[in-house]
Amino acid sequence: MFGNAIRFNIAEIETDKAPSALLAGLERFASVVLAFAFIVSVAYYLNLFGAFGVSLTDLDDSFHANLLSTSVFVLILLTGLIRGFSALERMEQVSVGLKLAIIAGLLFGLAVHFGEVTGKSGLKFDPPQVTGWAGITLMAGLIVTVQGFETSRYLGTTYDAPMRIRSMRLAQLISTGIYLLYITLLTYAFKSDTLALDETAIIDLMQVVAPILPLLLVAAALSAQFSAAIADTSGSGGLMSEVSRGLITEKLAYAILVGIGIFLTWTANIFEIISYASRAFALYYALQAAIAAIRAARRGYSVRTVFFVIMAVLGAAITLFGKPIE
Repeated sequence: MFGNAIRFNIAEIETDKAPSALLAGLERFASVVLAFAFIVSVAYYLNLFGAFGVSLTDLDDSFHANLLSTSVFVLILLTGLIRGFSALERMEQVSVGLKLAIIAGLLFGLAVHFGEVTGKSGLKFDPPQVTGWAGITLMAGLIVTVQGFETSRYLGTTYDAPMRIRSMRLAQLISTGIYLLYITLLTYAFKSDTLALDETAIIDLMQVVAPILPLLLVAAALSAQFSAAIADTSGSGGLMSEVSRGLITEKLAYAILVGIGIFLTWTANIFEIISYASRAFALYYALQAAIAAIRAARRGYSVRTVFFVIMAVLGAAITLFGKPIE
């Protein structure tokens, strides 16, 4: 639904070449919020990178995971300062194919395991451990796990509006299909009370399915988190430079991002970082929905206006009440 609001804005921006001062101000504020959300999400990505990077080694502890995350932060900063991001972006392109291939293998393995458990009448139907308001706020704190589609909104210099709208819709449909299938196969085939609450618990589960899957999963996680971190670092640098009207250069923006990211790495746990990033993105989505509501009202679209207002209120509520999974 948030994607729908952003797609509406993409289409409207194409026809509204002279937005009002209110809309321009909201767009500028939304860009500032998104730049901050990118900063926190890079910390989230690279903390997962660190956790998965040491997960199959003898150095599997938080100190060495944080050390690995910090090293990658420094690598990204040095690359951005010295050579720019073109080299790393090429690596990102290659990693997309690798990630999708491993995801397909993971889902296939889970489907086979699910079928075996079903054949033995061993499906697990555990009651929910968190319900009511606590469950709703927990879900709000996890919204960052399904973000990323908003990138299409900022590719107007390269792609036209119909292409960007299609790309966003396709990205959301593919990721939704993967998430729902993955969650269904995982939830009913494994007993929940045997799981440790940490960011790499999935590795132990995949060991049950097939010995090769934990290694593939780590490879996919490292590839995914690294490429996502590169994309958001680049996006944040561009947004900071644009919003500050050149006062903050892209290279200075990279340094700010890395500094905050390293600080979060050593002072907050991964679940807190996920919650911070979720609330930052929720605020961005609330602003985009508010912008869409104003545009829809000016067009006389009463039903859409009400829908976008509801989404803006929902985004604000998620920002205020989202909680870490712990």
